[in-house]
Amino acid sequence: MELHNKDTCSDDILPVVIVGNGPSGICLSYLLSGYTPYLSTDGCHPNPILHNKLSENPNLSLFEQDLEYLCEGVEGRSSNPVAVLFDALLLPDGDFGVDCPSPLTWRYEPERATPHLVLGKGPPGGAWHAMEGSMLTLSLANWMELPGLKLKDWMRDKRRNLRNDRATPAEIASYYQHYVSKMGLEKRFACGTTVTSVHRVALESGRTVWKIQGFQKRAKQGEGREEAEVPFSVYAENVVLATGTHDIPARLGVEGENLPFVCHSFWELEAAISSGRLDRASEPVLVVGAGLTAADAVLAAHHLNTPVYHAFRRSVTDPALIFNQLPKLLYPEYHKVHQMMIQQQHKEEGKVVILSNAPDASPADSTIPYTSYPGYLSFPNHRVVAFKSDGKCVLEGEGGLQATLQVSMVLVLIGAHPNLSFLSEHGRPLGLDPEEPISCRRNALDVDPYTYECSKEPGMYAMGPLVGENFVRFLKGGALAIACDIARKHKTGRQRRTENSKTNLLVNQLTSFNLEA
Repeated sequence: MELHNKDTCSDDILPVVIVGNGPSGICLSYLLSGYTPYLSTDGCHPNPILHNKLSENPNLSLFEQDLEYLCEGVEGRSSNPVAVLFDALLLPDGDFGVDCPSPLTWRYEPERATPHLVLGKGPPGGAWHAMEGSMLTLSLANWMELPGLKLKDWMRDKRRNLRNDRATPAEIASYYQHYVSKMGLEKRFACGTTVTSVHRVALESGRTVWKIQGFQKRAKQGEGREEAEVPFSVYAENVVLATGTHDIPARLGVEGENLPFVCHSFWELEAAISSGRLDRASEPVLVVGAGLTAADAVLAAHHLNTPVYHAFRRSVTDPALIFNQLPKLLYPEYHKVHQMMIQQQHKEEGKVVILSNAPDASPADSTIPYTSYPGYLSFPNHRVVAFKSDGKCVLEGEGGLQATLQVSMVLVLIGAHPNLSFLSEHGRPLGLDPEEPISCRRNALDVDPYTYECSKEPGMYAMGPLVGENFVRFLKGGALAIACDIARKHKTGRQRRTENSKTNLLVNQLTSFNLEA
């Protein structure tokens, strides 16, 4: 869809604009397009309390029910109650790996559709298109799917097999793109758009609406077919922030972090491998971080037989470490990295093992079981002090002792922050702590738990990682909460307009009666 600059007349003011076209934005678009969930006539939920509540109003859609009432007593692995509720309805007993049928049935009711627009920089699917394509996703495949289209069915139609009931990011990205087409949502999506400003403006009537500005990349006419950036502006009664969290890589803030051999994304490692700049003869790679992206980098470099130093601030036994939360049978590759982290640690009081693939190289510290995973050494409870221009990296352990490593490349993979530069003060006033930058882990946006409307900005909603939901299975609850609240607002608005119309008609009749008298 091509965008243009809109006027502020009522016909050009959309009820909803969604910023972000990843799974959050896609799911919300589905719910706003008339697809409506009901309790199936033969539906049965394994939670008897929830089933009895749903059975009280079997003819009402989920949009018309009291979400707060339905949420009571439902437990799950999210701190957002509606996310837990919708997950329980879409994937009953999903935490136990049971493929239990959902008690919901979906009806297409176009009269319920709410006009809306979804803005995204790339194709539908958001950041999934930029993720590394061959690694397996953390979540089970059915956790990644959206309502109305089973991922397993789509994979089967594509003649692809799920490995260990998991898919690759490339497959998930393709699924999301296909989903938008299959569900007829394409006319709502404007891709190639970058939002530069979201702010309120007052109309002549005194009413305020959101003005969303930015530019859209379009192919120029002619031989070269170069892309042009065309400015646009649209107006909306409500705006939904669904931008995710992969925009700005987190940084350490230490000396030398801007040196050319210090990188902050996995694709830079892929590029170095593809170009031949990194191979088994290279100096070691230093991976900083203890998340899954850091683990993917360790696996990629280790597969290449490039030596790997691995530094992270936590202990290998810390319960908060993601590896200590993953079932070993479902995630064997991450279990392997965790084993490496445990079994081949640098001892702070000992000498640093100099990793090398040279034939005459030998470990400098014979106390380390070097033969378990040749070419790998972990540095638990260490922080980076500085990077030097000669390729040296200075680490410091808990006891204050420092270790200096010679490396060819550093990958700082410690998470990412959302890009909310289009908001005033980068959205900081909207956070749980308005004094701190927005962070999906430490300072999410402050929203109502049952509507996802920002507590400090009526008419602005947030969902997905911006409110602490990093798993697709739970971000769908945000879409349900927002769709329900917008439907409620529209119903209230229609009732108010009807009452005003009746009042005006009565006033006109009385005026006419008085004039005739």
